[in-house]
Amino acid sequence: MSASPAATRFQHQTYMIRRQFFKIFGAAFRIYDPSDQVVFYSRQKAFRLKEDIRIYADETSAEEVLIIQARSWFDFAAAYDVVDPTTGEKVGALKRKGFKSMVKDEWVVMDADDRDIGLVQEDNALLALVRRFVPFADFIPQKFLGTVGGQSVFEFRQHFNPIIQKITLDFSPDISNLLDRRLGLAAGILLSAIEERQDDGLSLDI
Repeated sequence: MSASPAATRFQHQTYMIRRQFFKIFGAAFRIYDPSDQVVFYSRQKAFRLKEDIRIYADETSAEEVLIIQARSWFDFAAAYDVVDPTTGEKVGALKRKGFKSMVKDEWVVMDADDRDIGLVQEDNALLALVRRFVPFADFIPQKFLGTVGGQSVFEFRQHFNPIIQKITLDFSPDISNLLDRRLGLAAGILLSAIEERQDDGLSLDI
């Protein structure tokens, strides 16, 4: 039996995450497959005390495929649950390492039972410090590496573009399928939303 269209959306090796500009209330992202087709549309719900990000099958926002929700309205080391709304299944969770992330961003990847299974880490501490503390250096692209059990499972790479945020999410290192692709995609979108907000400005929809 062939996989459903919704399931095949999660089977690509690479995705391009592109932020929608001139989105004043809450960020929005289009996610493209290797053929440059939009396979997901993601939107942050505005005016929420707790972070609430929805991922849809397309820009009509009629079909939710993933939900990313913060557990508390304010937490320096925030945890975000990733839920499949079609089944109510908790896929896993992502938790930011608060104090470590002041220098170099680091996130813990957890399974559905909140067991630590991996890490997402900014790859270069020196560039991370430059981005944070040198004026006008936030245009320097970020790169994150994801691991599960010490094995590489994805790479998150921001492209140099001072106007439009574009990120490549590459799952090709995960040759053993250690990471649920839904959790990996949620990590990419969450990183795009949270990291961009640190140096956010208004942008246009291009």
